Amino acid sequence: MSDLVFIAFPSEQKAEEVREKVLEMQKEYLIELADAVVAVRDDKGRIKLNQLVNTTAAGAVSGAFWGTLVGFIFLMPLVGTAIGAASGALGGKLTDVGINDQFMKDAAESLAPGNAGLFLLIRKMTTDKVLADLRGVGGTVMRTSLTDEQERALRDALGAPSDATAAPAPEAAPSTTPAGSTS
Repeated sequence: MSDLVFIAFPSEQKAEEVREKVLEMQKEYLIELADAVVAVRDDKGRIKLNQLVNTTAAGAVSGAFWGTLVGFIFLMPLVGTAIGAASGALGGKLTDVGINDQFMKDAAESLAPGNAGLFLLIRKMTTDKVLADLRGVGGTVMRTSLTDEQERALRDALGAPSDATAAPAPEAAPSTTPAGSTS
């Protein structure tokens, strides 16, 4: 069973930065993602989805390959390539993998213009290590399918300052030894 998390950020750049951080954690096997999409609401209120995988392009490449192969059989490789690329691109455009695009667009309507959101479809994760790595990145949890306890831990981690941005330690208390006396 996968969990869905939607976190709002003040800018597209910040959402992309956090997505890259999560993808790095995936390389370290701390988290396994089914999908990670950045949704941006522009100043005119339109929603743009930045998918990890462009299914239209992937379909076009695959279709072009198979079209060329079939074209060689019928001695028309260029025609086969063109038809294969067009049909592959169409098939890729109609394919939706991961999180439903319409759901993300509807949820991203809650973002203020100019803000961005990060959608994560999480298959599994090492929760304590992932939350430690996300500590202090900011963002507001908009929706999740996590348990109340997990959601609270995520909210706390996002808002808590990281070690690098933590408040400086208080200065040492002044000495109580009177001036001029020796110890």
